[in-house]
Amino acid sequence: MASIDHTADAFAAPVPEAAAPADNSGERASWLQVSPLVLVLLLFFGLPMLVVVAVSFFDFSRTEIYPDFILDNYIDLFRSEVTLRLYASSLKFAFIVWAITLVLGFNIAYFLVFHVRGLLFQIGLFLLCTVPFLTSNIIRMISWIPFLGRNGIFNQALQGAGITSQPLEFLLFSDFAVVVAYVHLFTLFMVVPIFNSMARIDKSLLEAARDAGAGRFRVVAEVVLPLSRTGIALGSIFVITLVMGDSFVVRTMSGGQSASVVSALQNEVAALQYPPAAASAVIMVIIVTLMVAGILRLVDVRKELAG
Repeated sequence: MASIDHTADAFAAPVPEAAAPADNSGERASWLQVSPLVLVLLLFFGLPMLVVVAVSFFDFSRTEIYPDFILDNYIDLFRSEVTLRLYASSLKFAFIVWAITLVLGFNIAYFLVFHVRGLLFQIGLFLLCTVPFLTSNIIRMISWIPFLGRNGIFNQALQGAGITSQPLEFLLFSDFAVVVAYVHLFTLFMVVPIFNSMARIDKSLLEAARDAGAGRFRVVAEVVLPLSRTGIALGSIFVITLVMGDSFVVRTMSGGQSASVVSALQNEVAALQYPPAAASAVIMVIIVTLMVAGILRLVDVRKELAG
């Protein structure tokens, strides 16, 4: 009887329906939404980049460019000690500015998120950080010249207070002035993404860590810092790419005593030396891409934002 009952149950079990065909309408809609951006990137980034890569292999004279495939532009670039020093200088500025803006940006964001009470007051202080950006970058950068100059406000204050007997020469037209201008211009690009990441942290996690006996430093190092890594990665990408692609700040704030790869590239373009300038641009893009790829390898930004 038991076998008969099992047989009856087997016949009575519902037959599974055939799987419905996959609906690709959502995927097609996503591609349609992305296609305008892809088209813009191909036209205004992909195509010009292909032209630059092609020109980097051309030969040239003082007046003409000859379509050819040569490696001389890249060979000369890597053999030039001046060019290698320019790349080293650009990387030096990028690393120093990144480190300073990271420390400032993390602490400012931490203060705004965890120490400022009241959403309106928090937003007000955050907007106060953006006030300098209502003016031009050039104006904000040049404003450091009368402040850091030999007879500037800062030197006069030091001498008036008796701290120094003569003006400090290194404040202006030096690497120090370049770093100060960069930090002033780009710190907000580090503050904003870190602030957004910290604002998503559940405050109860910090309270639980304190209840477990963790001190303030340990809470920041083991709770806040790991949960803010997405903002740190995005801010690092912004700051590094901005510093590596700049030439005006270096040329102005160093008084011509320092230079960057971009400034040398501009000089080559002005001299109509387009192939070596294109080769420098390609190497610069590769270096920046590798730096950004390294940051994204450490932090999966897309996964963090989706989560």
